[in-house]
Amino acid sequence: MKTLRILGGVMAAAVALAACAPAATPTAAPTEAPAATEAPASGLPDLGGQTIKIAVENAYNPFNFIDETTGQGVGYDYDFFAEACKRLNCTPEFVTTSWDAIVAVMGGTGQAEFDVAADGITITEERAQHVDFSTPFIQLKQMLLVRADESRFTDAETLKSVEGLKVGAQPGTTNYDLAVELFGEENVATYDQYGLIVQALMNGDIDATLMDDVAGMGYIGANPDKLKLIGEPLTDEKLGFVFPKDSALTEPFNAVIADMEADGTLTQIYDKWFKTE
Repeated sequence: MKTLRILGGVMAAAVALAACAPAATPTAAPTEAPAATEAPASGLPDLGGQTIKIAVENAYNPFNFIDETTGQGVGYDYDFFAEACKRLNCTPEFVTTSWDAIVAVMGGTGQAEFDVAADGITITEERAQHVDFSTPFIQLKQMLLVRADESRFTDAETLKSVEGLKVGAQPGTTNYDLAVELFGEENVATYDQYGLIVQALMNGDIDATLMDDVAGMGYIGANPDKLKLIGEPLTDEKLGFVFPKDSALTEPFNAVIADMEADGTLTQIYDKWFKTE
C-alpha cells in the first residue's frame, strides 16, 4: 500500500489530477452487492454465479470505508467489484478484516479467509512470493500528507529538521517502511488504521504521514481545508488485488480489469472517487 497514472485511458486522467486542487468529497450512494447475472456476453470468463469473498478494512478512504450517513461500505473497491461481478457472473461478498490479517497472508504466515483482498495494496516482489497479484489497476506515488496550515517544512528533507518530529504510519505497509527509512524508527508513531493516523494528524499529535497520493486526495476531500499533500513524489508504486497463491480467480479478474479499462469504466470509477474540482 501504500505522476498518478491508471492503465491505458485511466493513466491520462490520473496524471492530470496531480496538478489539481484538493479533492471534493465523493458523493455516492452505498453499493449493493448485485445478484449473479446471466452468462457474460462479452467473451469474459463465466464464474457461474459464484460468491466472491472480498477482504477490505473499511478504513481506507476512498478505497473502502463506512458512509457515516448510511452505515454502509462504499468506495472504489465496492464499485469495482460490483461492476466486475456483473461482467463475470459472480456475487461479491465484502468481508471486513484487519490489515494485519491481510499482511499475514501476504507474508506467508496467515490463512486466507477470502478469495481476493482489496484495500489499495502495493505490488512487491516480496509479497508476490506468497500470493498472486492481479495486473495493476492504479499506479501511484507516496507523498507527505500534512495539515493545511503547515508552514514549518515543505518536503521530506525539511521535515527532518523539525525538533521532536513524529510521522504516523501503519505497520506492514510500504508507507511504514519508507517512513522508517527516511526519518528513523524512533520518529515513527504507529497506528492500526489510516483513519486514526489522519485524525492524529489533524489533532496535532503527529507532524505528517506518508500516504499514497490517491488515498491522500480522498482524505483531503473528506476533510476540506484541513489537509494537503506537499513535496515531490517519494516513490512510484503499482496497486493490485491480492489472491491466494495459484487462485483460479486471478486470470478472470485480470481479464475483467482489461475489459473495464478498454471501455472506460475504470476511468469512470476512478473519477467518481478521486477526481478533483
